[in-house]
Amino acid sequence: MRTSCRTDRVLQPGVKRRELWAWAMYDFANSGYTTVVLTTVFSAYYVGVVAQGRAWATLSFTAALSFSYLVVMLTMPGLGARADARAAKKRLLALSTVGCVLGTLALAGAGPGTVVVALAALAVSNYFYCIGESLIAAFLPEIAARHALGRVSGWGWSVGYIGGMLTLGLSLLLVSRAEAGGAQAPQYVPWVMVLTAGIFAVAAIPSLAWLRERTPPAQVTRSAQVSSRSLVHYWRLARDHYPDLRTLLICGACYHAGIAVVITLAAVYATQVMGFEMAQTMLMIFTVNIGAAVGAFAFGHVQDRVGHRLALAMTLWGWVVMVLVASAATTAGVFWAAATLAGLCMGTSQSAGRAMVGALIPKGHPAEFYALWTFAIQLAAVVGPLSYGLITWLTGGQHRVALLCTGLFFVAGLGVLSRIDFERGRTAVADVPATGSEPAR
Repeated sequence: MRTSCRTDRVLQPGVKRRELWAWAMYDFANSGYTTVVLTTVFSAYYVGVVAQGRAWATLSFTAALSFSYLVVMLTMPGLGARADARAAKKRLLALSTVGCVLGTLALAGAGPGTVVVALAALAVSNYFYCIGESLIAAFLPEIAARHALGRVSGWGWSVGYIGGMLTLGLSLLLVSRAEAGGAQAPQYVPWVMVLTAGIFAVAAIPSLAWLRERTPPAQVTRSAQVSSRSLVHYWRLARDHYPDLRTLLICGACYHAGIAVVITLAAVYATQVMGFEMAQTMLMIFTVNIGAAVGAFAFGHVQDRVGHRLALAMTLWGWVVMVLVASAATTAGVFWAAATLAGLCMGTSQSAGRAMVGALIPKGHPAEFYALWTFAIQLAAVVGPLSYGLITWLTGGQHRVALLCTGLFFVAGLGVLSRIDFERGRTAVADVPATGSEPAR
């Protein structure tokens, strides 16, 4: 092994640079889905065209996503346990990829008035996206050395945002040409969905081909046992033996609720409050992704240097400032500045969270405990956008009020973060064997 290579020093023994690249390529692949479907094109298209701008449009969109997140919350702990017990993370990753790609293709059938079709396809595609997101995160502790989790996670997220920019850029080109030719959204948005699904399918191939399973499979008896375990079992396990992991889960649920609002409703806010056209909104999100890629790549190194807690606190304060600026913005320039800050904060906070979980979970059980993190994120994804949708509905469409309320999620995350002791948390998992045996309970 060539210890002179910088990447070799941050990888686990036996992990080659090709596998690191393959792992990061899954972030590249699935980022197009969130960027184009959830954040930019389909969210605004559904509210303005499919639901025809009705008062319940935003609420129904967030409700469909919330339903899919709820199903993820109920099923992911068992799926994660089974994936660890049977060394089947990659197999399940392949199935989730196929499911998200097909669901995205189904979105191409949505048009004016096809509310049920649109919401069903959205819920299905988002469910499989979330499963894949949890599984690819579970590979991180097997690939990165513990002292370099922040850097490697940041590399993955930065590559992911590049993938999001590529998909969004090609979509913007398609939209611009279609609008120049006189086409309306129902004519070109379906082709954007097909493009997004195609990029996801092709870009995921390296991950499915070259990632290796390193958690050894357990005995068949344990495999049958863990597959029937409930979320309550893993929550009690974290509460009794890994209290700092439990606190991190609560912290993640708080601040990811705010992030989920930004991801899901940025385009809706831009069109409904700032009056942006589709092409303007897409260009804005493209800028957000540039900031996110820079933030994730650079801040991963900062995180490993200054520590997980301080790094996350810095990003959460950045989110608070962003919410205040965006909610007060009355000109496009100020809103663009807020969007750029949102990109920087998004890249750093998402990367930091994934790395922190890797530092606090016991060895040999990555999918099981990353399933808990997935539960926390999906709970946030239910509460955040749904609360935003409810506030806009109850206030007669006051998006600025809803955005200001979103800032409270980041403030809550800062409060919970102050209770986490990472050194204590790392000590709690240091002696857990790196095998397929049971975690302490």
